[in-house]
Amino acid sequence: MWEFVNYYFIPGLVLGCIYALGAIGITLTFGILRFSNFAHGEIMMSGAYLTWTVMAAFTALGAYFGFSDWALHPLIAMVPAAALVILIFLATDRFFYKPFRKAETIKVVMASFGMMLIIRSAVQVIWGPNQITFVRGIAKPNATLSEITSNMGLQILMPNKHLFIFAGTIILVVALGYLLNRTRIGKAMRAVSDSPDLAHVTGINVDKVIRATWIVGGICAAAAGVFLVMDTQMLETTMGFRMLLPMFAAAILGGIGKPYGAVAGGLIIGLAEELSAYPWIGDTPLLSPGYKTGVAFAIMVVMLIVRPQGLFKGRSF
Repeated sequence: MWEFVNYYFIPGLVLGCIYALGAIGITLTFGILRFSNFAHGEIMMSGAYLTWTVMAAFTALGAYFGFSDWALHPLIAMVPAAALVILIFLATDRFFYKPFRKAETIKVVMASFGMMLIIRSAVQVIWGPNQITFVRGIAKPNATLSEITSNMGLQILMPNKHLFIFAGTIILVVALGYLLNRTRIGKAMRAVSDSPDLAHVTGINVDKVIRATWIVGGICAAAAGVFLVMDTQMLETTMGFRMLLPMFAAAILGGIGKPYGAVAGGLIIGLAEELSAYPWIGDTPLLSPGYKTGVAFAIMVVMLIVRPQGLFKGRSF
């Protein structure tokens, strides 16, 4: 039982949290701007590289002043990195997406494909194409939690990084819920998602809503990218592209245009991928770990056929 919880269920929840945060940006972009942003995964990846750069710069600054033990936690370094990611999002919208705002959707989608390749190539030029170790030692188990659960007769092993990912995801989702339901800009975002033309007629500044959408998407994308490399401990330029299909599957499963649906879809996809490799019968895994991404694809296809509006009745195709 504890092997199932520690090595399949908890990693599935962690992966689901990462998918959920990435899918939030995708579903908001589709719901408000009416196109699929295929550059979203590369934005995630660039956020992780920027966070690593902030951490490396802080350490180098400490060494310059004679403090060799200076180190910055990824969650703190993520704050300025997220600000840079937001600037990247706003710049891509201004120069690449806005000129196609009134054009056919396929033109904006192709522009997002081009943006994806541009961002990936820029990252490879700046940081190089090779893998980079993110943080050494951050994956140590949380001794305090292990002791508590052991005293309770449990055997749950929870690394610190997983606690940070769970806590960070909960904070961001709660903040998103407050933004959408309690603030003026959040209500405007929901109105534009329902009907951009009607929202414009009623006096809502659609351009301001679009900027707010990119800001929210940028924060979630940066967090998803940082959480991913905290979990894997490796930076690589193709990780954003590999995450793209599961994130789209999560958005479609939850319902396009439904942020809470994206969260639910991300958790379901993450758990489905990890639990598919569990040996439910005997000692043989139900599915080889190399085919876990195919699980997300299969769920996406089945959902498009059976219930295209998703679990939370979003937009159908």
